[in-house]
Parts: sequence; C-alpha cells; structure tokens
Amino acid sequence: MPDGSTSDAFVAFERVQKSYDGENLVVKDLNLSLPKGEFLTMLGPSGSGKTTCLMMLAGFETATHGEILLDGRPINNIPPHKRGIGMVFQNYALFPHMTVAENLSFPLEVRKMGKSEREEKVKRALDMVQMGAFGGRRPAQLSGGQQQRIALARALVFEPELVLMDEPLGALDKQLREHMQFEITRLAHELGITTVYVTHDQTEALTMSDRVAVFDDGRIQQLDPPDTLYEEPQNSFVAQFIGENNTLEGVVQEISGDKCLIRLDDGELIDAKPINVSQVGERTRVSIRPERVEFNKERLQEGAHTLKAEVLEFIYMGDIFRTRLRVAGNDEFVVKTRNAPDQVRLKPGEQIEIGWLPEDCRALDA
Repeated sequence: MPDGSTSDAFVAFERVQKSYDGENLVVKDLNLSLPKGEFLTMLGPSGSGKTTCLMMLAGFETATHGEILLDGRPINNIPPHKRGIGMVFQNYALFPHMTVAENLSFPLEVRKMGKSEREEKVKRALDMVQMGAFGGRRPAQLSGGQQQRIALARALVFEPELVLMDEPLGALDKQLREHMQFEITRLAHELGITTVYVTHDQTEALTMSDRVAVFDDGRIQQLDPPDTLYEEPQNSFVAQFIGENNTLEGVVQEISGDKCLIRLDDGELIDAKPINVSQVGERTRVSIRPERVEFNKERLQEGAHTLKAEVLEFIYMGDIFRTRLRVAGNDEFVVKTRNAPDQVRLKPGEQIEIGWLPEDCRALDA
C-alpha cells in the first residue's frame, strides 16, 4: 500500500482530500511520500485524481483537507511562484512574442537574477536539451518536438529541486515521444531532480519511472516500481490498466497457503496464486499476462497448468506475434510470442493446448 512515512520525504501528501463542490471528493485521503531525486509517475484514467494532485502540489489548486509538505515545510499557503517548482505542460505554454532565449530568461528575471548570470544559465539549459542554436527563434518557428524541449529547458533553467510534468509528451508523434521519454529520464537522473510526472500512458509510466502510483477513483490503488506493478498487480483494476492482461472468471474452491484452486465458469479447474481472495465460494477474476502463456509443449515447465484452446486470430506485429484464442469461454484470450526463427505461426481454427505456471496466474477481486 502507499508509503505514508514522511520523515525523510522531500515531497509528502498527508491525508490530503480535494473536493470542488463540497460533497464529492476527487482526491480521497491521499498519503504519499517521495524521497529526493525520485522520478514518480502518477498514472490513471481521466478523472482519477492524478492531475488534481499535481495541481495541488504546484499551488494552482488548494487542498480541501490535509497537508502537502515540501522538504519538511507545509506549502498549502505558499503561492505557486514562491514554491520554486519547475512545471512542464502538454501545451508547452511558451510566450509567442518572445524568442526562445527570452522565454528561458523570464523565470530568472522574476527571481531578480543579474544579466550575465541569466545568459549563462539560459545557454546551459539550451545545451542540456540540444537546442543551443535556437535561442534567437520564436516558438512559432519551431516544430512540436523542439517546442517541447524548450518548455523542458525553461522548467530546468532556474535549477529547481522539484519538477512537475503534466502529460508533456501527449502532442508528439510516437517515435519522438519515445525519444523524449529517454531524454527526460536521463536528464532528471543526471541532474538529481525530484520529478512528479502525470500521464495516462502506461508504457510511458513503465519506461520512465522509479515508482508508479496508479490512481483510480481518487485513491492510489498501488504504488510500486514498474516491474512489481506489472508482474504483481494487487487488484483487478491495476492488472487491467497496466499492460495487456488475460482474465478468466470463476469461483474459489480451495485455498492453502500460496495456492488456490479455482473452478472457472465453464467448469474447468485451474491453480492460481491467491492475491486478494480469502475464502472458499468467493468469486474471482484470474489474471495471466499474455507472454506467460505457452503453447509449445517443449517449452512448458514442470507443474504448468494446461487448458484446451481454439485459435481465432493470428496477428503479425513485427517483433512479436499476437494470437487471439477462445479459452474457457473467453474469446479475447491473447498469447504473445517472440518472432524467433523457430516460432510457430498458429492458424485460425486450430485446436491447441496452452499452459502456464500457477505462480503466473493471480486470483484477484471479481
């Protein structure tokens, strides 16, 4: 569950709530702490509360209840421009009438910095994002990717200890977005900046973050490093939201230690790992990742569980093959296999047997 300890936290939310109408809470009793230098992503669907949390941290929204602390100091009553936080938005928010260099110089002027120091910092920030030659241009003369780099440089120019980013790569094309993901992560780690990043793009969250907080309905559903989040989801929402996921519905028949027996709705029996089911007779949704399912008998490990399946669709995706199957009455069961020289291409209509290890199969809330 979310880490509530705030003793060594650089950023801390303590029992924070937010309501816009006095009745409905968009953020519900949030406890979250970040150490210095961490890259934390807030991930979730629209309306889950992630952007509201970011805006409260920035000072553009006020918490209805609870405290937000920055380096041990409560900041609820400190105006945004005095918090010393860098911000990068999706729409870049660059001043169109100013050159790139003037855009970067502006936050330094506000901080009453001398001209030569300003010029030095602007040059350094532009070089950091490989835009040193563009200082004299105006934003309208730059591509979307270049404008994004300038927005990033402007957030870093006054050397803040904390940078907040709200869907900053949403407007970029896929290739550029992937390139910028690595750039931003590299810069954040090289400069030792604490970063809070908001996105609804799960791949972005997994690629960039030290930890990811998955939001739904105003609460953090799970807070973990990317690999834990993907491989060990704690509930059905997280399993479905992060990556592709196969689900089979059923009822718990037996539970003993770290194994349980599930009777699927079509009558089949399978073994699974009980995660948040606790009693016999309880309905469950079993979760298995597509890449953990095997149909090559030689690759099936000892103790693997097998079920019959019918091939419905084969999709060639370049580096991987994606095969859709009918399994235990579910027509949306997907298997992903690497495009290896010896890999079999299954054909629609084929009857096959698939299998997986019980520990890769998680019994979650229905």
